Amino acid sequence: MSDDAKPLRTASPTDPGPAPLGLRHWPMWAGYFAMWLAARLPWPLQRGLGRIVGELARLLIPDRRRAARINIALCFPELDAAARERLLREHFRDVGIGLFEFARAWWGSAAPMRRTVRIEGLEHVQALQAQKRGVLFVSGHFMTLELCGRLMCDHIPLAGMYRRLRSPVMEWAVKRGRLRYACAMYSNDEIRPAMRHLKQGGFLWYAPDQDMRGKDTVFAPFFGVPAATITATHQFARLSGCAVVPFFHRRVGADYVLRVAPPLAEFPSSDATLDSTRVNASIEAMVREAPSQYLWIHRRFKRRPAGMVSPYKAARD
Repeated sequence: MSDDAKPLRTASPTDPGPAPLGLRHWPMWAGYFAMWLAARLPWPLQRGLGRIVGELARLLIPDRRRAARINIALCFPELDAAARERLLREHFRDVGIGLFEFARAWWGSAAPMRRTVRIEGLEHVQALQAQKRGVLFVSGHFMTLELCGRLMCDHIPLAGMYRRLRSPVMEWAVKRGRLRYACAMYSNDEIRPAMRHLKQGGFLWYAPDQDMRGKDTVFAPFFGVPAATITATHQFARLSGCAVVPFFHRRVGADYVLRVAPPLAEFPSSDATLDSTRVNASIEAMVREAPSQYLWIHRRFKRRPAGMVSPYKAARD
């Protein structure tokens, strides 16, 4: 592991630790400061700039454009070519807006969003809270996830799970930003503390819908396509006794809609693949509500079952 990939030694789930101030980090500090300033722009201006940034990304990052085009074709075969291209353009627009939403969630004000947010299903959380039962909120990688997570933290003490960033500066800055609203942030190598949080009746939010290499994965359908899926949802529920609750979130115009679904019934089962299939089905339902806001630029189907070839290998624009 390189120095940049090492976690800060004194960091904890509730403390980002000291800021890395060595001279070699100053280029990243300049980038962070630019994002910090961008987080404070007026929200209408951020949305306008976001559309421009997204269109530039679509034109200038062909590998990600290609991955998104392939993913959309795999997941929405019922759409014709023109409809898929419209969705691709809308997606990159939402990627650009989402970058400003991330920055605002971490380092800016959520006041404009609080005036337009609508939250549904909190009664499910309150019922589980009354039972003193831990709750695992399951969502997907949408461009709204950080901002909507911050909005949900206005109502419940929510912790999160995340993958560490390679840059020590961004790891410190993003974690510090998240801890402004989350009660704790557990990295993916802090499984035991996260499990303890759930066993004590805490609320934990994470998104299990990316192809993360590791031994605890199965191939489960996502939009009918076999996708390498981590079994962590099954394992968390089996070992902690927590409820698993799908958490939907999306932007509708200038408004935000957050919805907590009822807990998954009879979960977990004894079959990790079956449970992972149910989780993927919940995330698929979320995607169908806001298809352009899902992170299509991620190569979700890179790893394939034996005998199948990655759809990204030979494809060209």
